Amino acid sequence: MSETAPETAVAPTLPETLHPALARALAAKGYENLTPVQLLMLEPANAGADLLVSAQTGSGKTVAFGMAIAAILLEGQERFGQAGLPLGLVIAPTRELAMQVRRELDWLYAEAGVVTAACVGGMDQRTERRALERGAHIVVGTPGRLRDHITRGALDLSGLRAVVLDEADEMLDLGFREDLEFILAAAPAERRTLMFSATVPPAIAKLAKTFQRDAVRVTATAATERHAHIDYQLMLVQKDEREHAVINALLFYDSANTIVFCHTRDAVKHLAARLANRGFAVVALSGELTQSERTNALQSMRDGRARVCVATDVAARGIDLPNLDLVIHADMPTNPDTLLHRSGRTGRAGRKGICVLVVPVYRRNAANRVLSLANLQATTRGAPTMGEIEAKQRAQIIEQALTTSEPDEAEAPLVAELLAAVSAERLAVAYLRQQMAARPAPEETSEAPIPRDDGKAPRRERFLDEGVRAPDLSNGVWFTLSLGRQQRADPKWLLPLICKAGDLSKRDIGSIKIFDTETKFEIAADKAEAFAERVKQPGALEKGARIARVDEKLTRSGKPYSRPRADTSYEKPARAGKPYDKADGMRPGKPKKWPTAAELDAQYSAKPAAEASPSAPPRKTWQPALDPAPAPRAERSEPHYKVRSDRGDDLGIQPAGPDKPRKPKEKKSSSKDKGKPKYKNRPNAAPITGASPRPKPKKLPQD
Repeated sequence: MSETAPETAVAPTLPETLHPALARALAAKGYENLTPVQLLMLEPANAGADLLVSAQTGSGKTVAFGMAIAAILLEGQERFGQAGLPLGLVIAPTRELAMQVRRELDWLYAEAGVVTAACVGGMDQRTERRALERGAHIVVGTPGRLRDHITRGALDLSGLRAVVLDEADEMLDLGFREDLEFILAAAPAERRTLMFSATVPPAIAKLAKTFQRDAVRVTATAATERHAHIDYQLMLVQKDEREHAVINALLFYDSANTIVFCHTRDAVKHLAARLANRGFAVVALSGELTQSERTNALQSMRDGRARVCVATDVAARGIDLPNLDLVIHADMPTNPDTLLHRSGRTGRAGRKGICVLVVPVYRRNAANRVLSLANLQATTRGAPTMGEIEAKQRAQIIEQALTTSEPDEAEAPLVAELLAAVSAERLAVAYLRQQMAARPAPEETSEAPIPRDDGKAPRRERFLDEGVRAPDLSNGVWFTLSLGRQQRADPKWLLPLICKAGDLSKRDIGSIKIFDTETKFEIAADKAEAFAERVKQPGALEKGARIARVDEKLTRSGKPYSRPRADTSYEKPARAGKPYDKADGMRPGKPKKWPTAAELDAQYSAKPAAEASPSAPPRKTWQPALDPAPAPRAERSEPHYKVRSDRGDDLGIQPAGPDKPRKPKEKKSSSKDKGKPKYKNRPNAAPITGASPRPKPKKLPQD
């Protein structure tokens, strides 16, 4: 990591306990004061002990562990001796971080004559093996490639004195636990082990307990103080305007170096292509690129050929770019650790930085939850508008013109010739057009709803035109439109319809309330009368749509009338003789009386018996017909089954005995068999003699 002097003084001068070679390198680099984590590494209590260090990203951890292991690597000597077996080993999770750590150690130990070697994935293994054979004092690499060299016998760790695990929590998250255990098991037991991590989860504590001896826990910065130099901004946008907001943010802040983070590789390729088409100098960085492509992308950012880097989380750890003042989260982080590591690419070593989270409106609560879990406060704002960007660009053009120096001797003749040939106004126009052509054009975005300043949630109201908040019309006049949910009414097309019908702007329209069969909307009081007259003109509305005031009722012909509806709430008059009990809710009536059993018997006994007719036969007493009981099986004279008339046997049952031979069916002759020889129905049968094919008829000459 390239370290610069922080703004706040931590110590008046460099500590005396620092190795002289390292002190000279720091002074040559411009260091006058050290960061807190660097000072903790030089304390006598931490000298020679295994350390478990947690410090915020961008706090100068690379220089910190470089100073911590200098004493054990040099052992009191001014310079390193002949390079042989490695004395120090630094393990990093990604290739970019490993190469960056090597660059930092090269200038930090330059006065001591250090020889470093890198062993990272994606590079030529033969080149790395030759470098290890020549000898190196410090080896920096990734877990997988280091294990590969150890297994092949190219890397010998028998002379190792110190091991540093940089971003240990990230290596465990990436699944390098087995590789780390293999490497640490191959190192000598008498070594010094330092673990650096932004956070210390239980997995890191368990690994430290296994491979460290009485490790000292060092915390450089409190959780509430992290990222104190970063200004967090929550940019609320509509879900389909995320890329527009990213473009406007790049133009508004106009940072020398910017990283835009996305979740997936496909999102990186898409956004990088979109920014390149808009005229931005952009590079992409993801895991699918080769190591040479990733190195070239970062080098383009360092030397100024590119100003925007669109990357996945592969660039969220350890990447340090000069003048990186802006980090944009195009895809919102899903957890606080990802947010902290991404945002830590800016605001490093005391520099100021800006972190912008581009969040759709419907995911505002999720973004606030991630920020609260990370103990961070963010300012809520909308995407920069075209007016804000153009105003800032004009100010930059004027400032750049004012700060331009006077022409020198070589430029003076050409300047005089231009002034003589062209007026100053035309020169200014040419300069202005050149500056505006070199800047990408901003995108038009909708205004997003912003919470109130008192901290309370905004009142629930409908947003118009893809997120534009309805203006607060205190004395507005309400109108009704004969279109509702049944006609699939939506503010996106209702608002243009109303504006076109009444010749209004969307600022003159207040809240919109959509019901099943109608829509009510509010018009500013000073525009209500003109709007009412305007919508009455023929052709103002589309066919089938009608508009009237809320206190007016629409007829089928479209003509409103203001006659109030008759009052239908009346009390039904009571019938004569049958009073109506309103409180009871039921009309009382005479209850029906059912006769008792004694009354029924008396009623039927009083009737005379009917006399029988003399001609009618006597009535028989009814008795149920009983079937005779079946006789026993042995006494039956007839079978209990019916004998079929067409067969002599019962039920067609064949007598027991050998099966009768079945007569084969004769094959019917067809038209296809005509004229073919006939064969007997047995194998290898000879054709029947005398059979001949049917002769064909002779062709007769045409008449």
